[in-house]
Amino acid sequence: MKKKVLFICEHNSARSQIAEAFLKEIGGENFEVESAGITPGTLNPLAVEVMKEVGIDISHKKTQSVFDLYKQGKRYHYVITVCDEAKAGRCPIFPNTLKTIHWSFEDPSSFEGSYEEKLEKTRKVRDEIKKKIAGWVTNV
Repeated sequence: MKKKVLFICEHNSARSQIAEAFLKEIGGENFEVESAGITPGTLNPLAVEVMKEVGIDISHKKTQSVFDLYKQGKRYHYVITVCDEAKAGRCPIFPNTLKTIHWSFEDPSSFEGSYEEKLEKTRKVRDEIKKKIAGWVTNV
């Protein structure tokens, strides 16, 4: 049986999209995975670019609301919030979930500096997410 996983972050624009893409790649057919945001925004171009660098195209992805998924009656084995610690309190509790997990990653939308500096910080977040998912998949 596939394990159903939902990744949640603030806007569903970077971290949760990256996590969803990596779990699909690393976990393969063992997982059914989605991502959503508390206040969905638009896909972060930095996230699109850093994922393209590792051969994953997320440019076609749309952001969606966690509350819409809740209203649809969706159920998950795991809900993983990827908000940073400062925003973790805003991440909702999704009912009827086997386990809720929190992983703290910096929000690329908050990065300051030149485009290249923001891109480098987003690469770091991407790599942290990939490492976390790779370790989680082997232990779940």
